[in-house]
Amino acid sequence: MNQPTFDYNSTRSKLLLTEYGRNVQNMVKYIVALPTKEERNKYAQVVIDLMGFLNPHLRDVADFKHKLWDHLHIISNFQIDVDSPYPPPSPEAIHLKPQPLKYPHQRIKYKHYGKTIELMILKAKSIEEPERRNHMVQAIANFMKMAYVQWNKDSVADETIFAHLRELSGGELKLDESINLNKVEYRSTHKVETASRGRANNNNQNNNNRGRTNNNNQNNKNNQNRNRPGGGGRKY
Repeated sequence: MNQPTFDYNSTRSKLLLTEYGRNVQNMVKYIVALPTKEERNKYAQVVIDLMGFLNPHLRDVADFKHKLWDHLHIISNFQIDVDSPYPPPSPEAIHLKPQPLKYPHQRIKYKHYGKTIELMILKAKSIEEPERRNHMVQAIANFMKMAYVQWNKDSVADETIFAHLRELSGGELKLDESINLNKVEYRSTHKVETASRGRANNNNQNNNNRGRTNNNNQNNKNNQNRNRPGGGGRKY
């Protein structure tokens, strides 16, 4: 007795572009084997339309038709011979690897302020107009205080911010000690959630108390009606 043969994905050829599925790949394989270019062109256009229908998000991509024809060549493993409206891609261009990104290796004096603060300080040092320079220096100090509080989860004295500003600027940027920076308070998420939960519990408690009060009032009215002459009693 012959054993039945099963068709598993593990025994099939590899899907070159999985987003189009097995059926589209089989169609392209069928087109590649057609004897005449006229037939290949005819069926290739049908497959292109089907590929666009299966992936409507490509319609939002610039030159989406060009991308579909490129995908057709990739699915055919660059073996399909059709009159494409676009030049076919080369296998070398498809498998090119991007150049590795160059990450900055600059040392940051205070990481909780970040590199942006250092760039802002350099910009402020280049400003010659005194009034404009003072406004920018004060804005930088306020931002440094906010960054410090968020990073360290604790309050900070204005004098500390002034000292760090002088240090980062090489002593070129200074603020008058009498200036008060913006008040910044650290509020943890746990505290905010606890306060919100407490308000919700208080509202629920108030609603429950209100419901009990309404029930008591209704019971008192019923008792008064029952105690009136001829009211609420059973008549025989």
